[in-house]
Amino acid sequence: MSRMPRTGTKPEIALRRELHTRGLRFHVARRDLPGTPDLSFSRARLAVFVDGCFWHSCGLHGTLPTNNREWWRAKLAGNIERDRRKDMELVAMDWLPVHFWEHEQVDGVADAVDRLWRLRTGRLGETSS
Repeated sequence: MSRMPRTGTKPEIALRRELHTRGLRFHVARRDLPGTPDLSFSRARLAVFVDGCFWHSCGLHGTLPTNNREWWRAKLAGNIERDRRKDMELVAMDWLPVHFWEHEQVDGVADAVDRLWRLRTGRLGETSS
């Protein structure tokens, strides 16, 4: 598990490219925020997580390995609990945590992030470049 990438996954890179194309600038993997969000927008206080279907137990694609099943059940449940805990910490810091699944369409996720950014920065009437 220590060999699993923490940043730079294909879905995350695709989202970063799309958001950058739209003119949005962000931080990648800020370690000073709870949960080390994949992307963070300081001005909007928006923390974006691109969750992997396996590691975060996606209802559509999440699977439970057959070997060592109980250990994996506890591990994946712990991941979900940790996500909830870090989200509460972010909210307490006045940040908005948002989660997207790795299988979601990049354009739709980018649209949602763009909307949230404009809403939280008061730039509702502006369009992305």
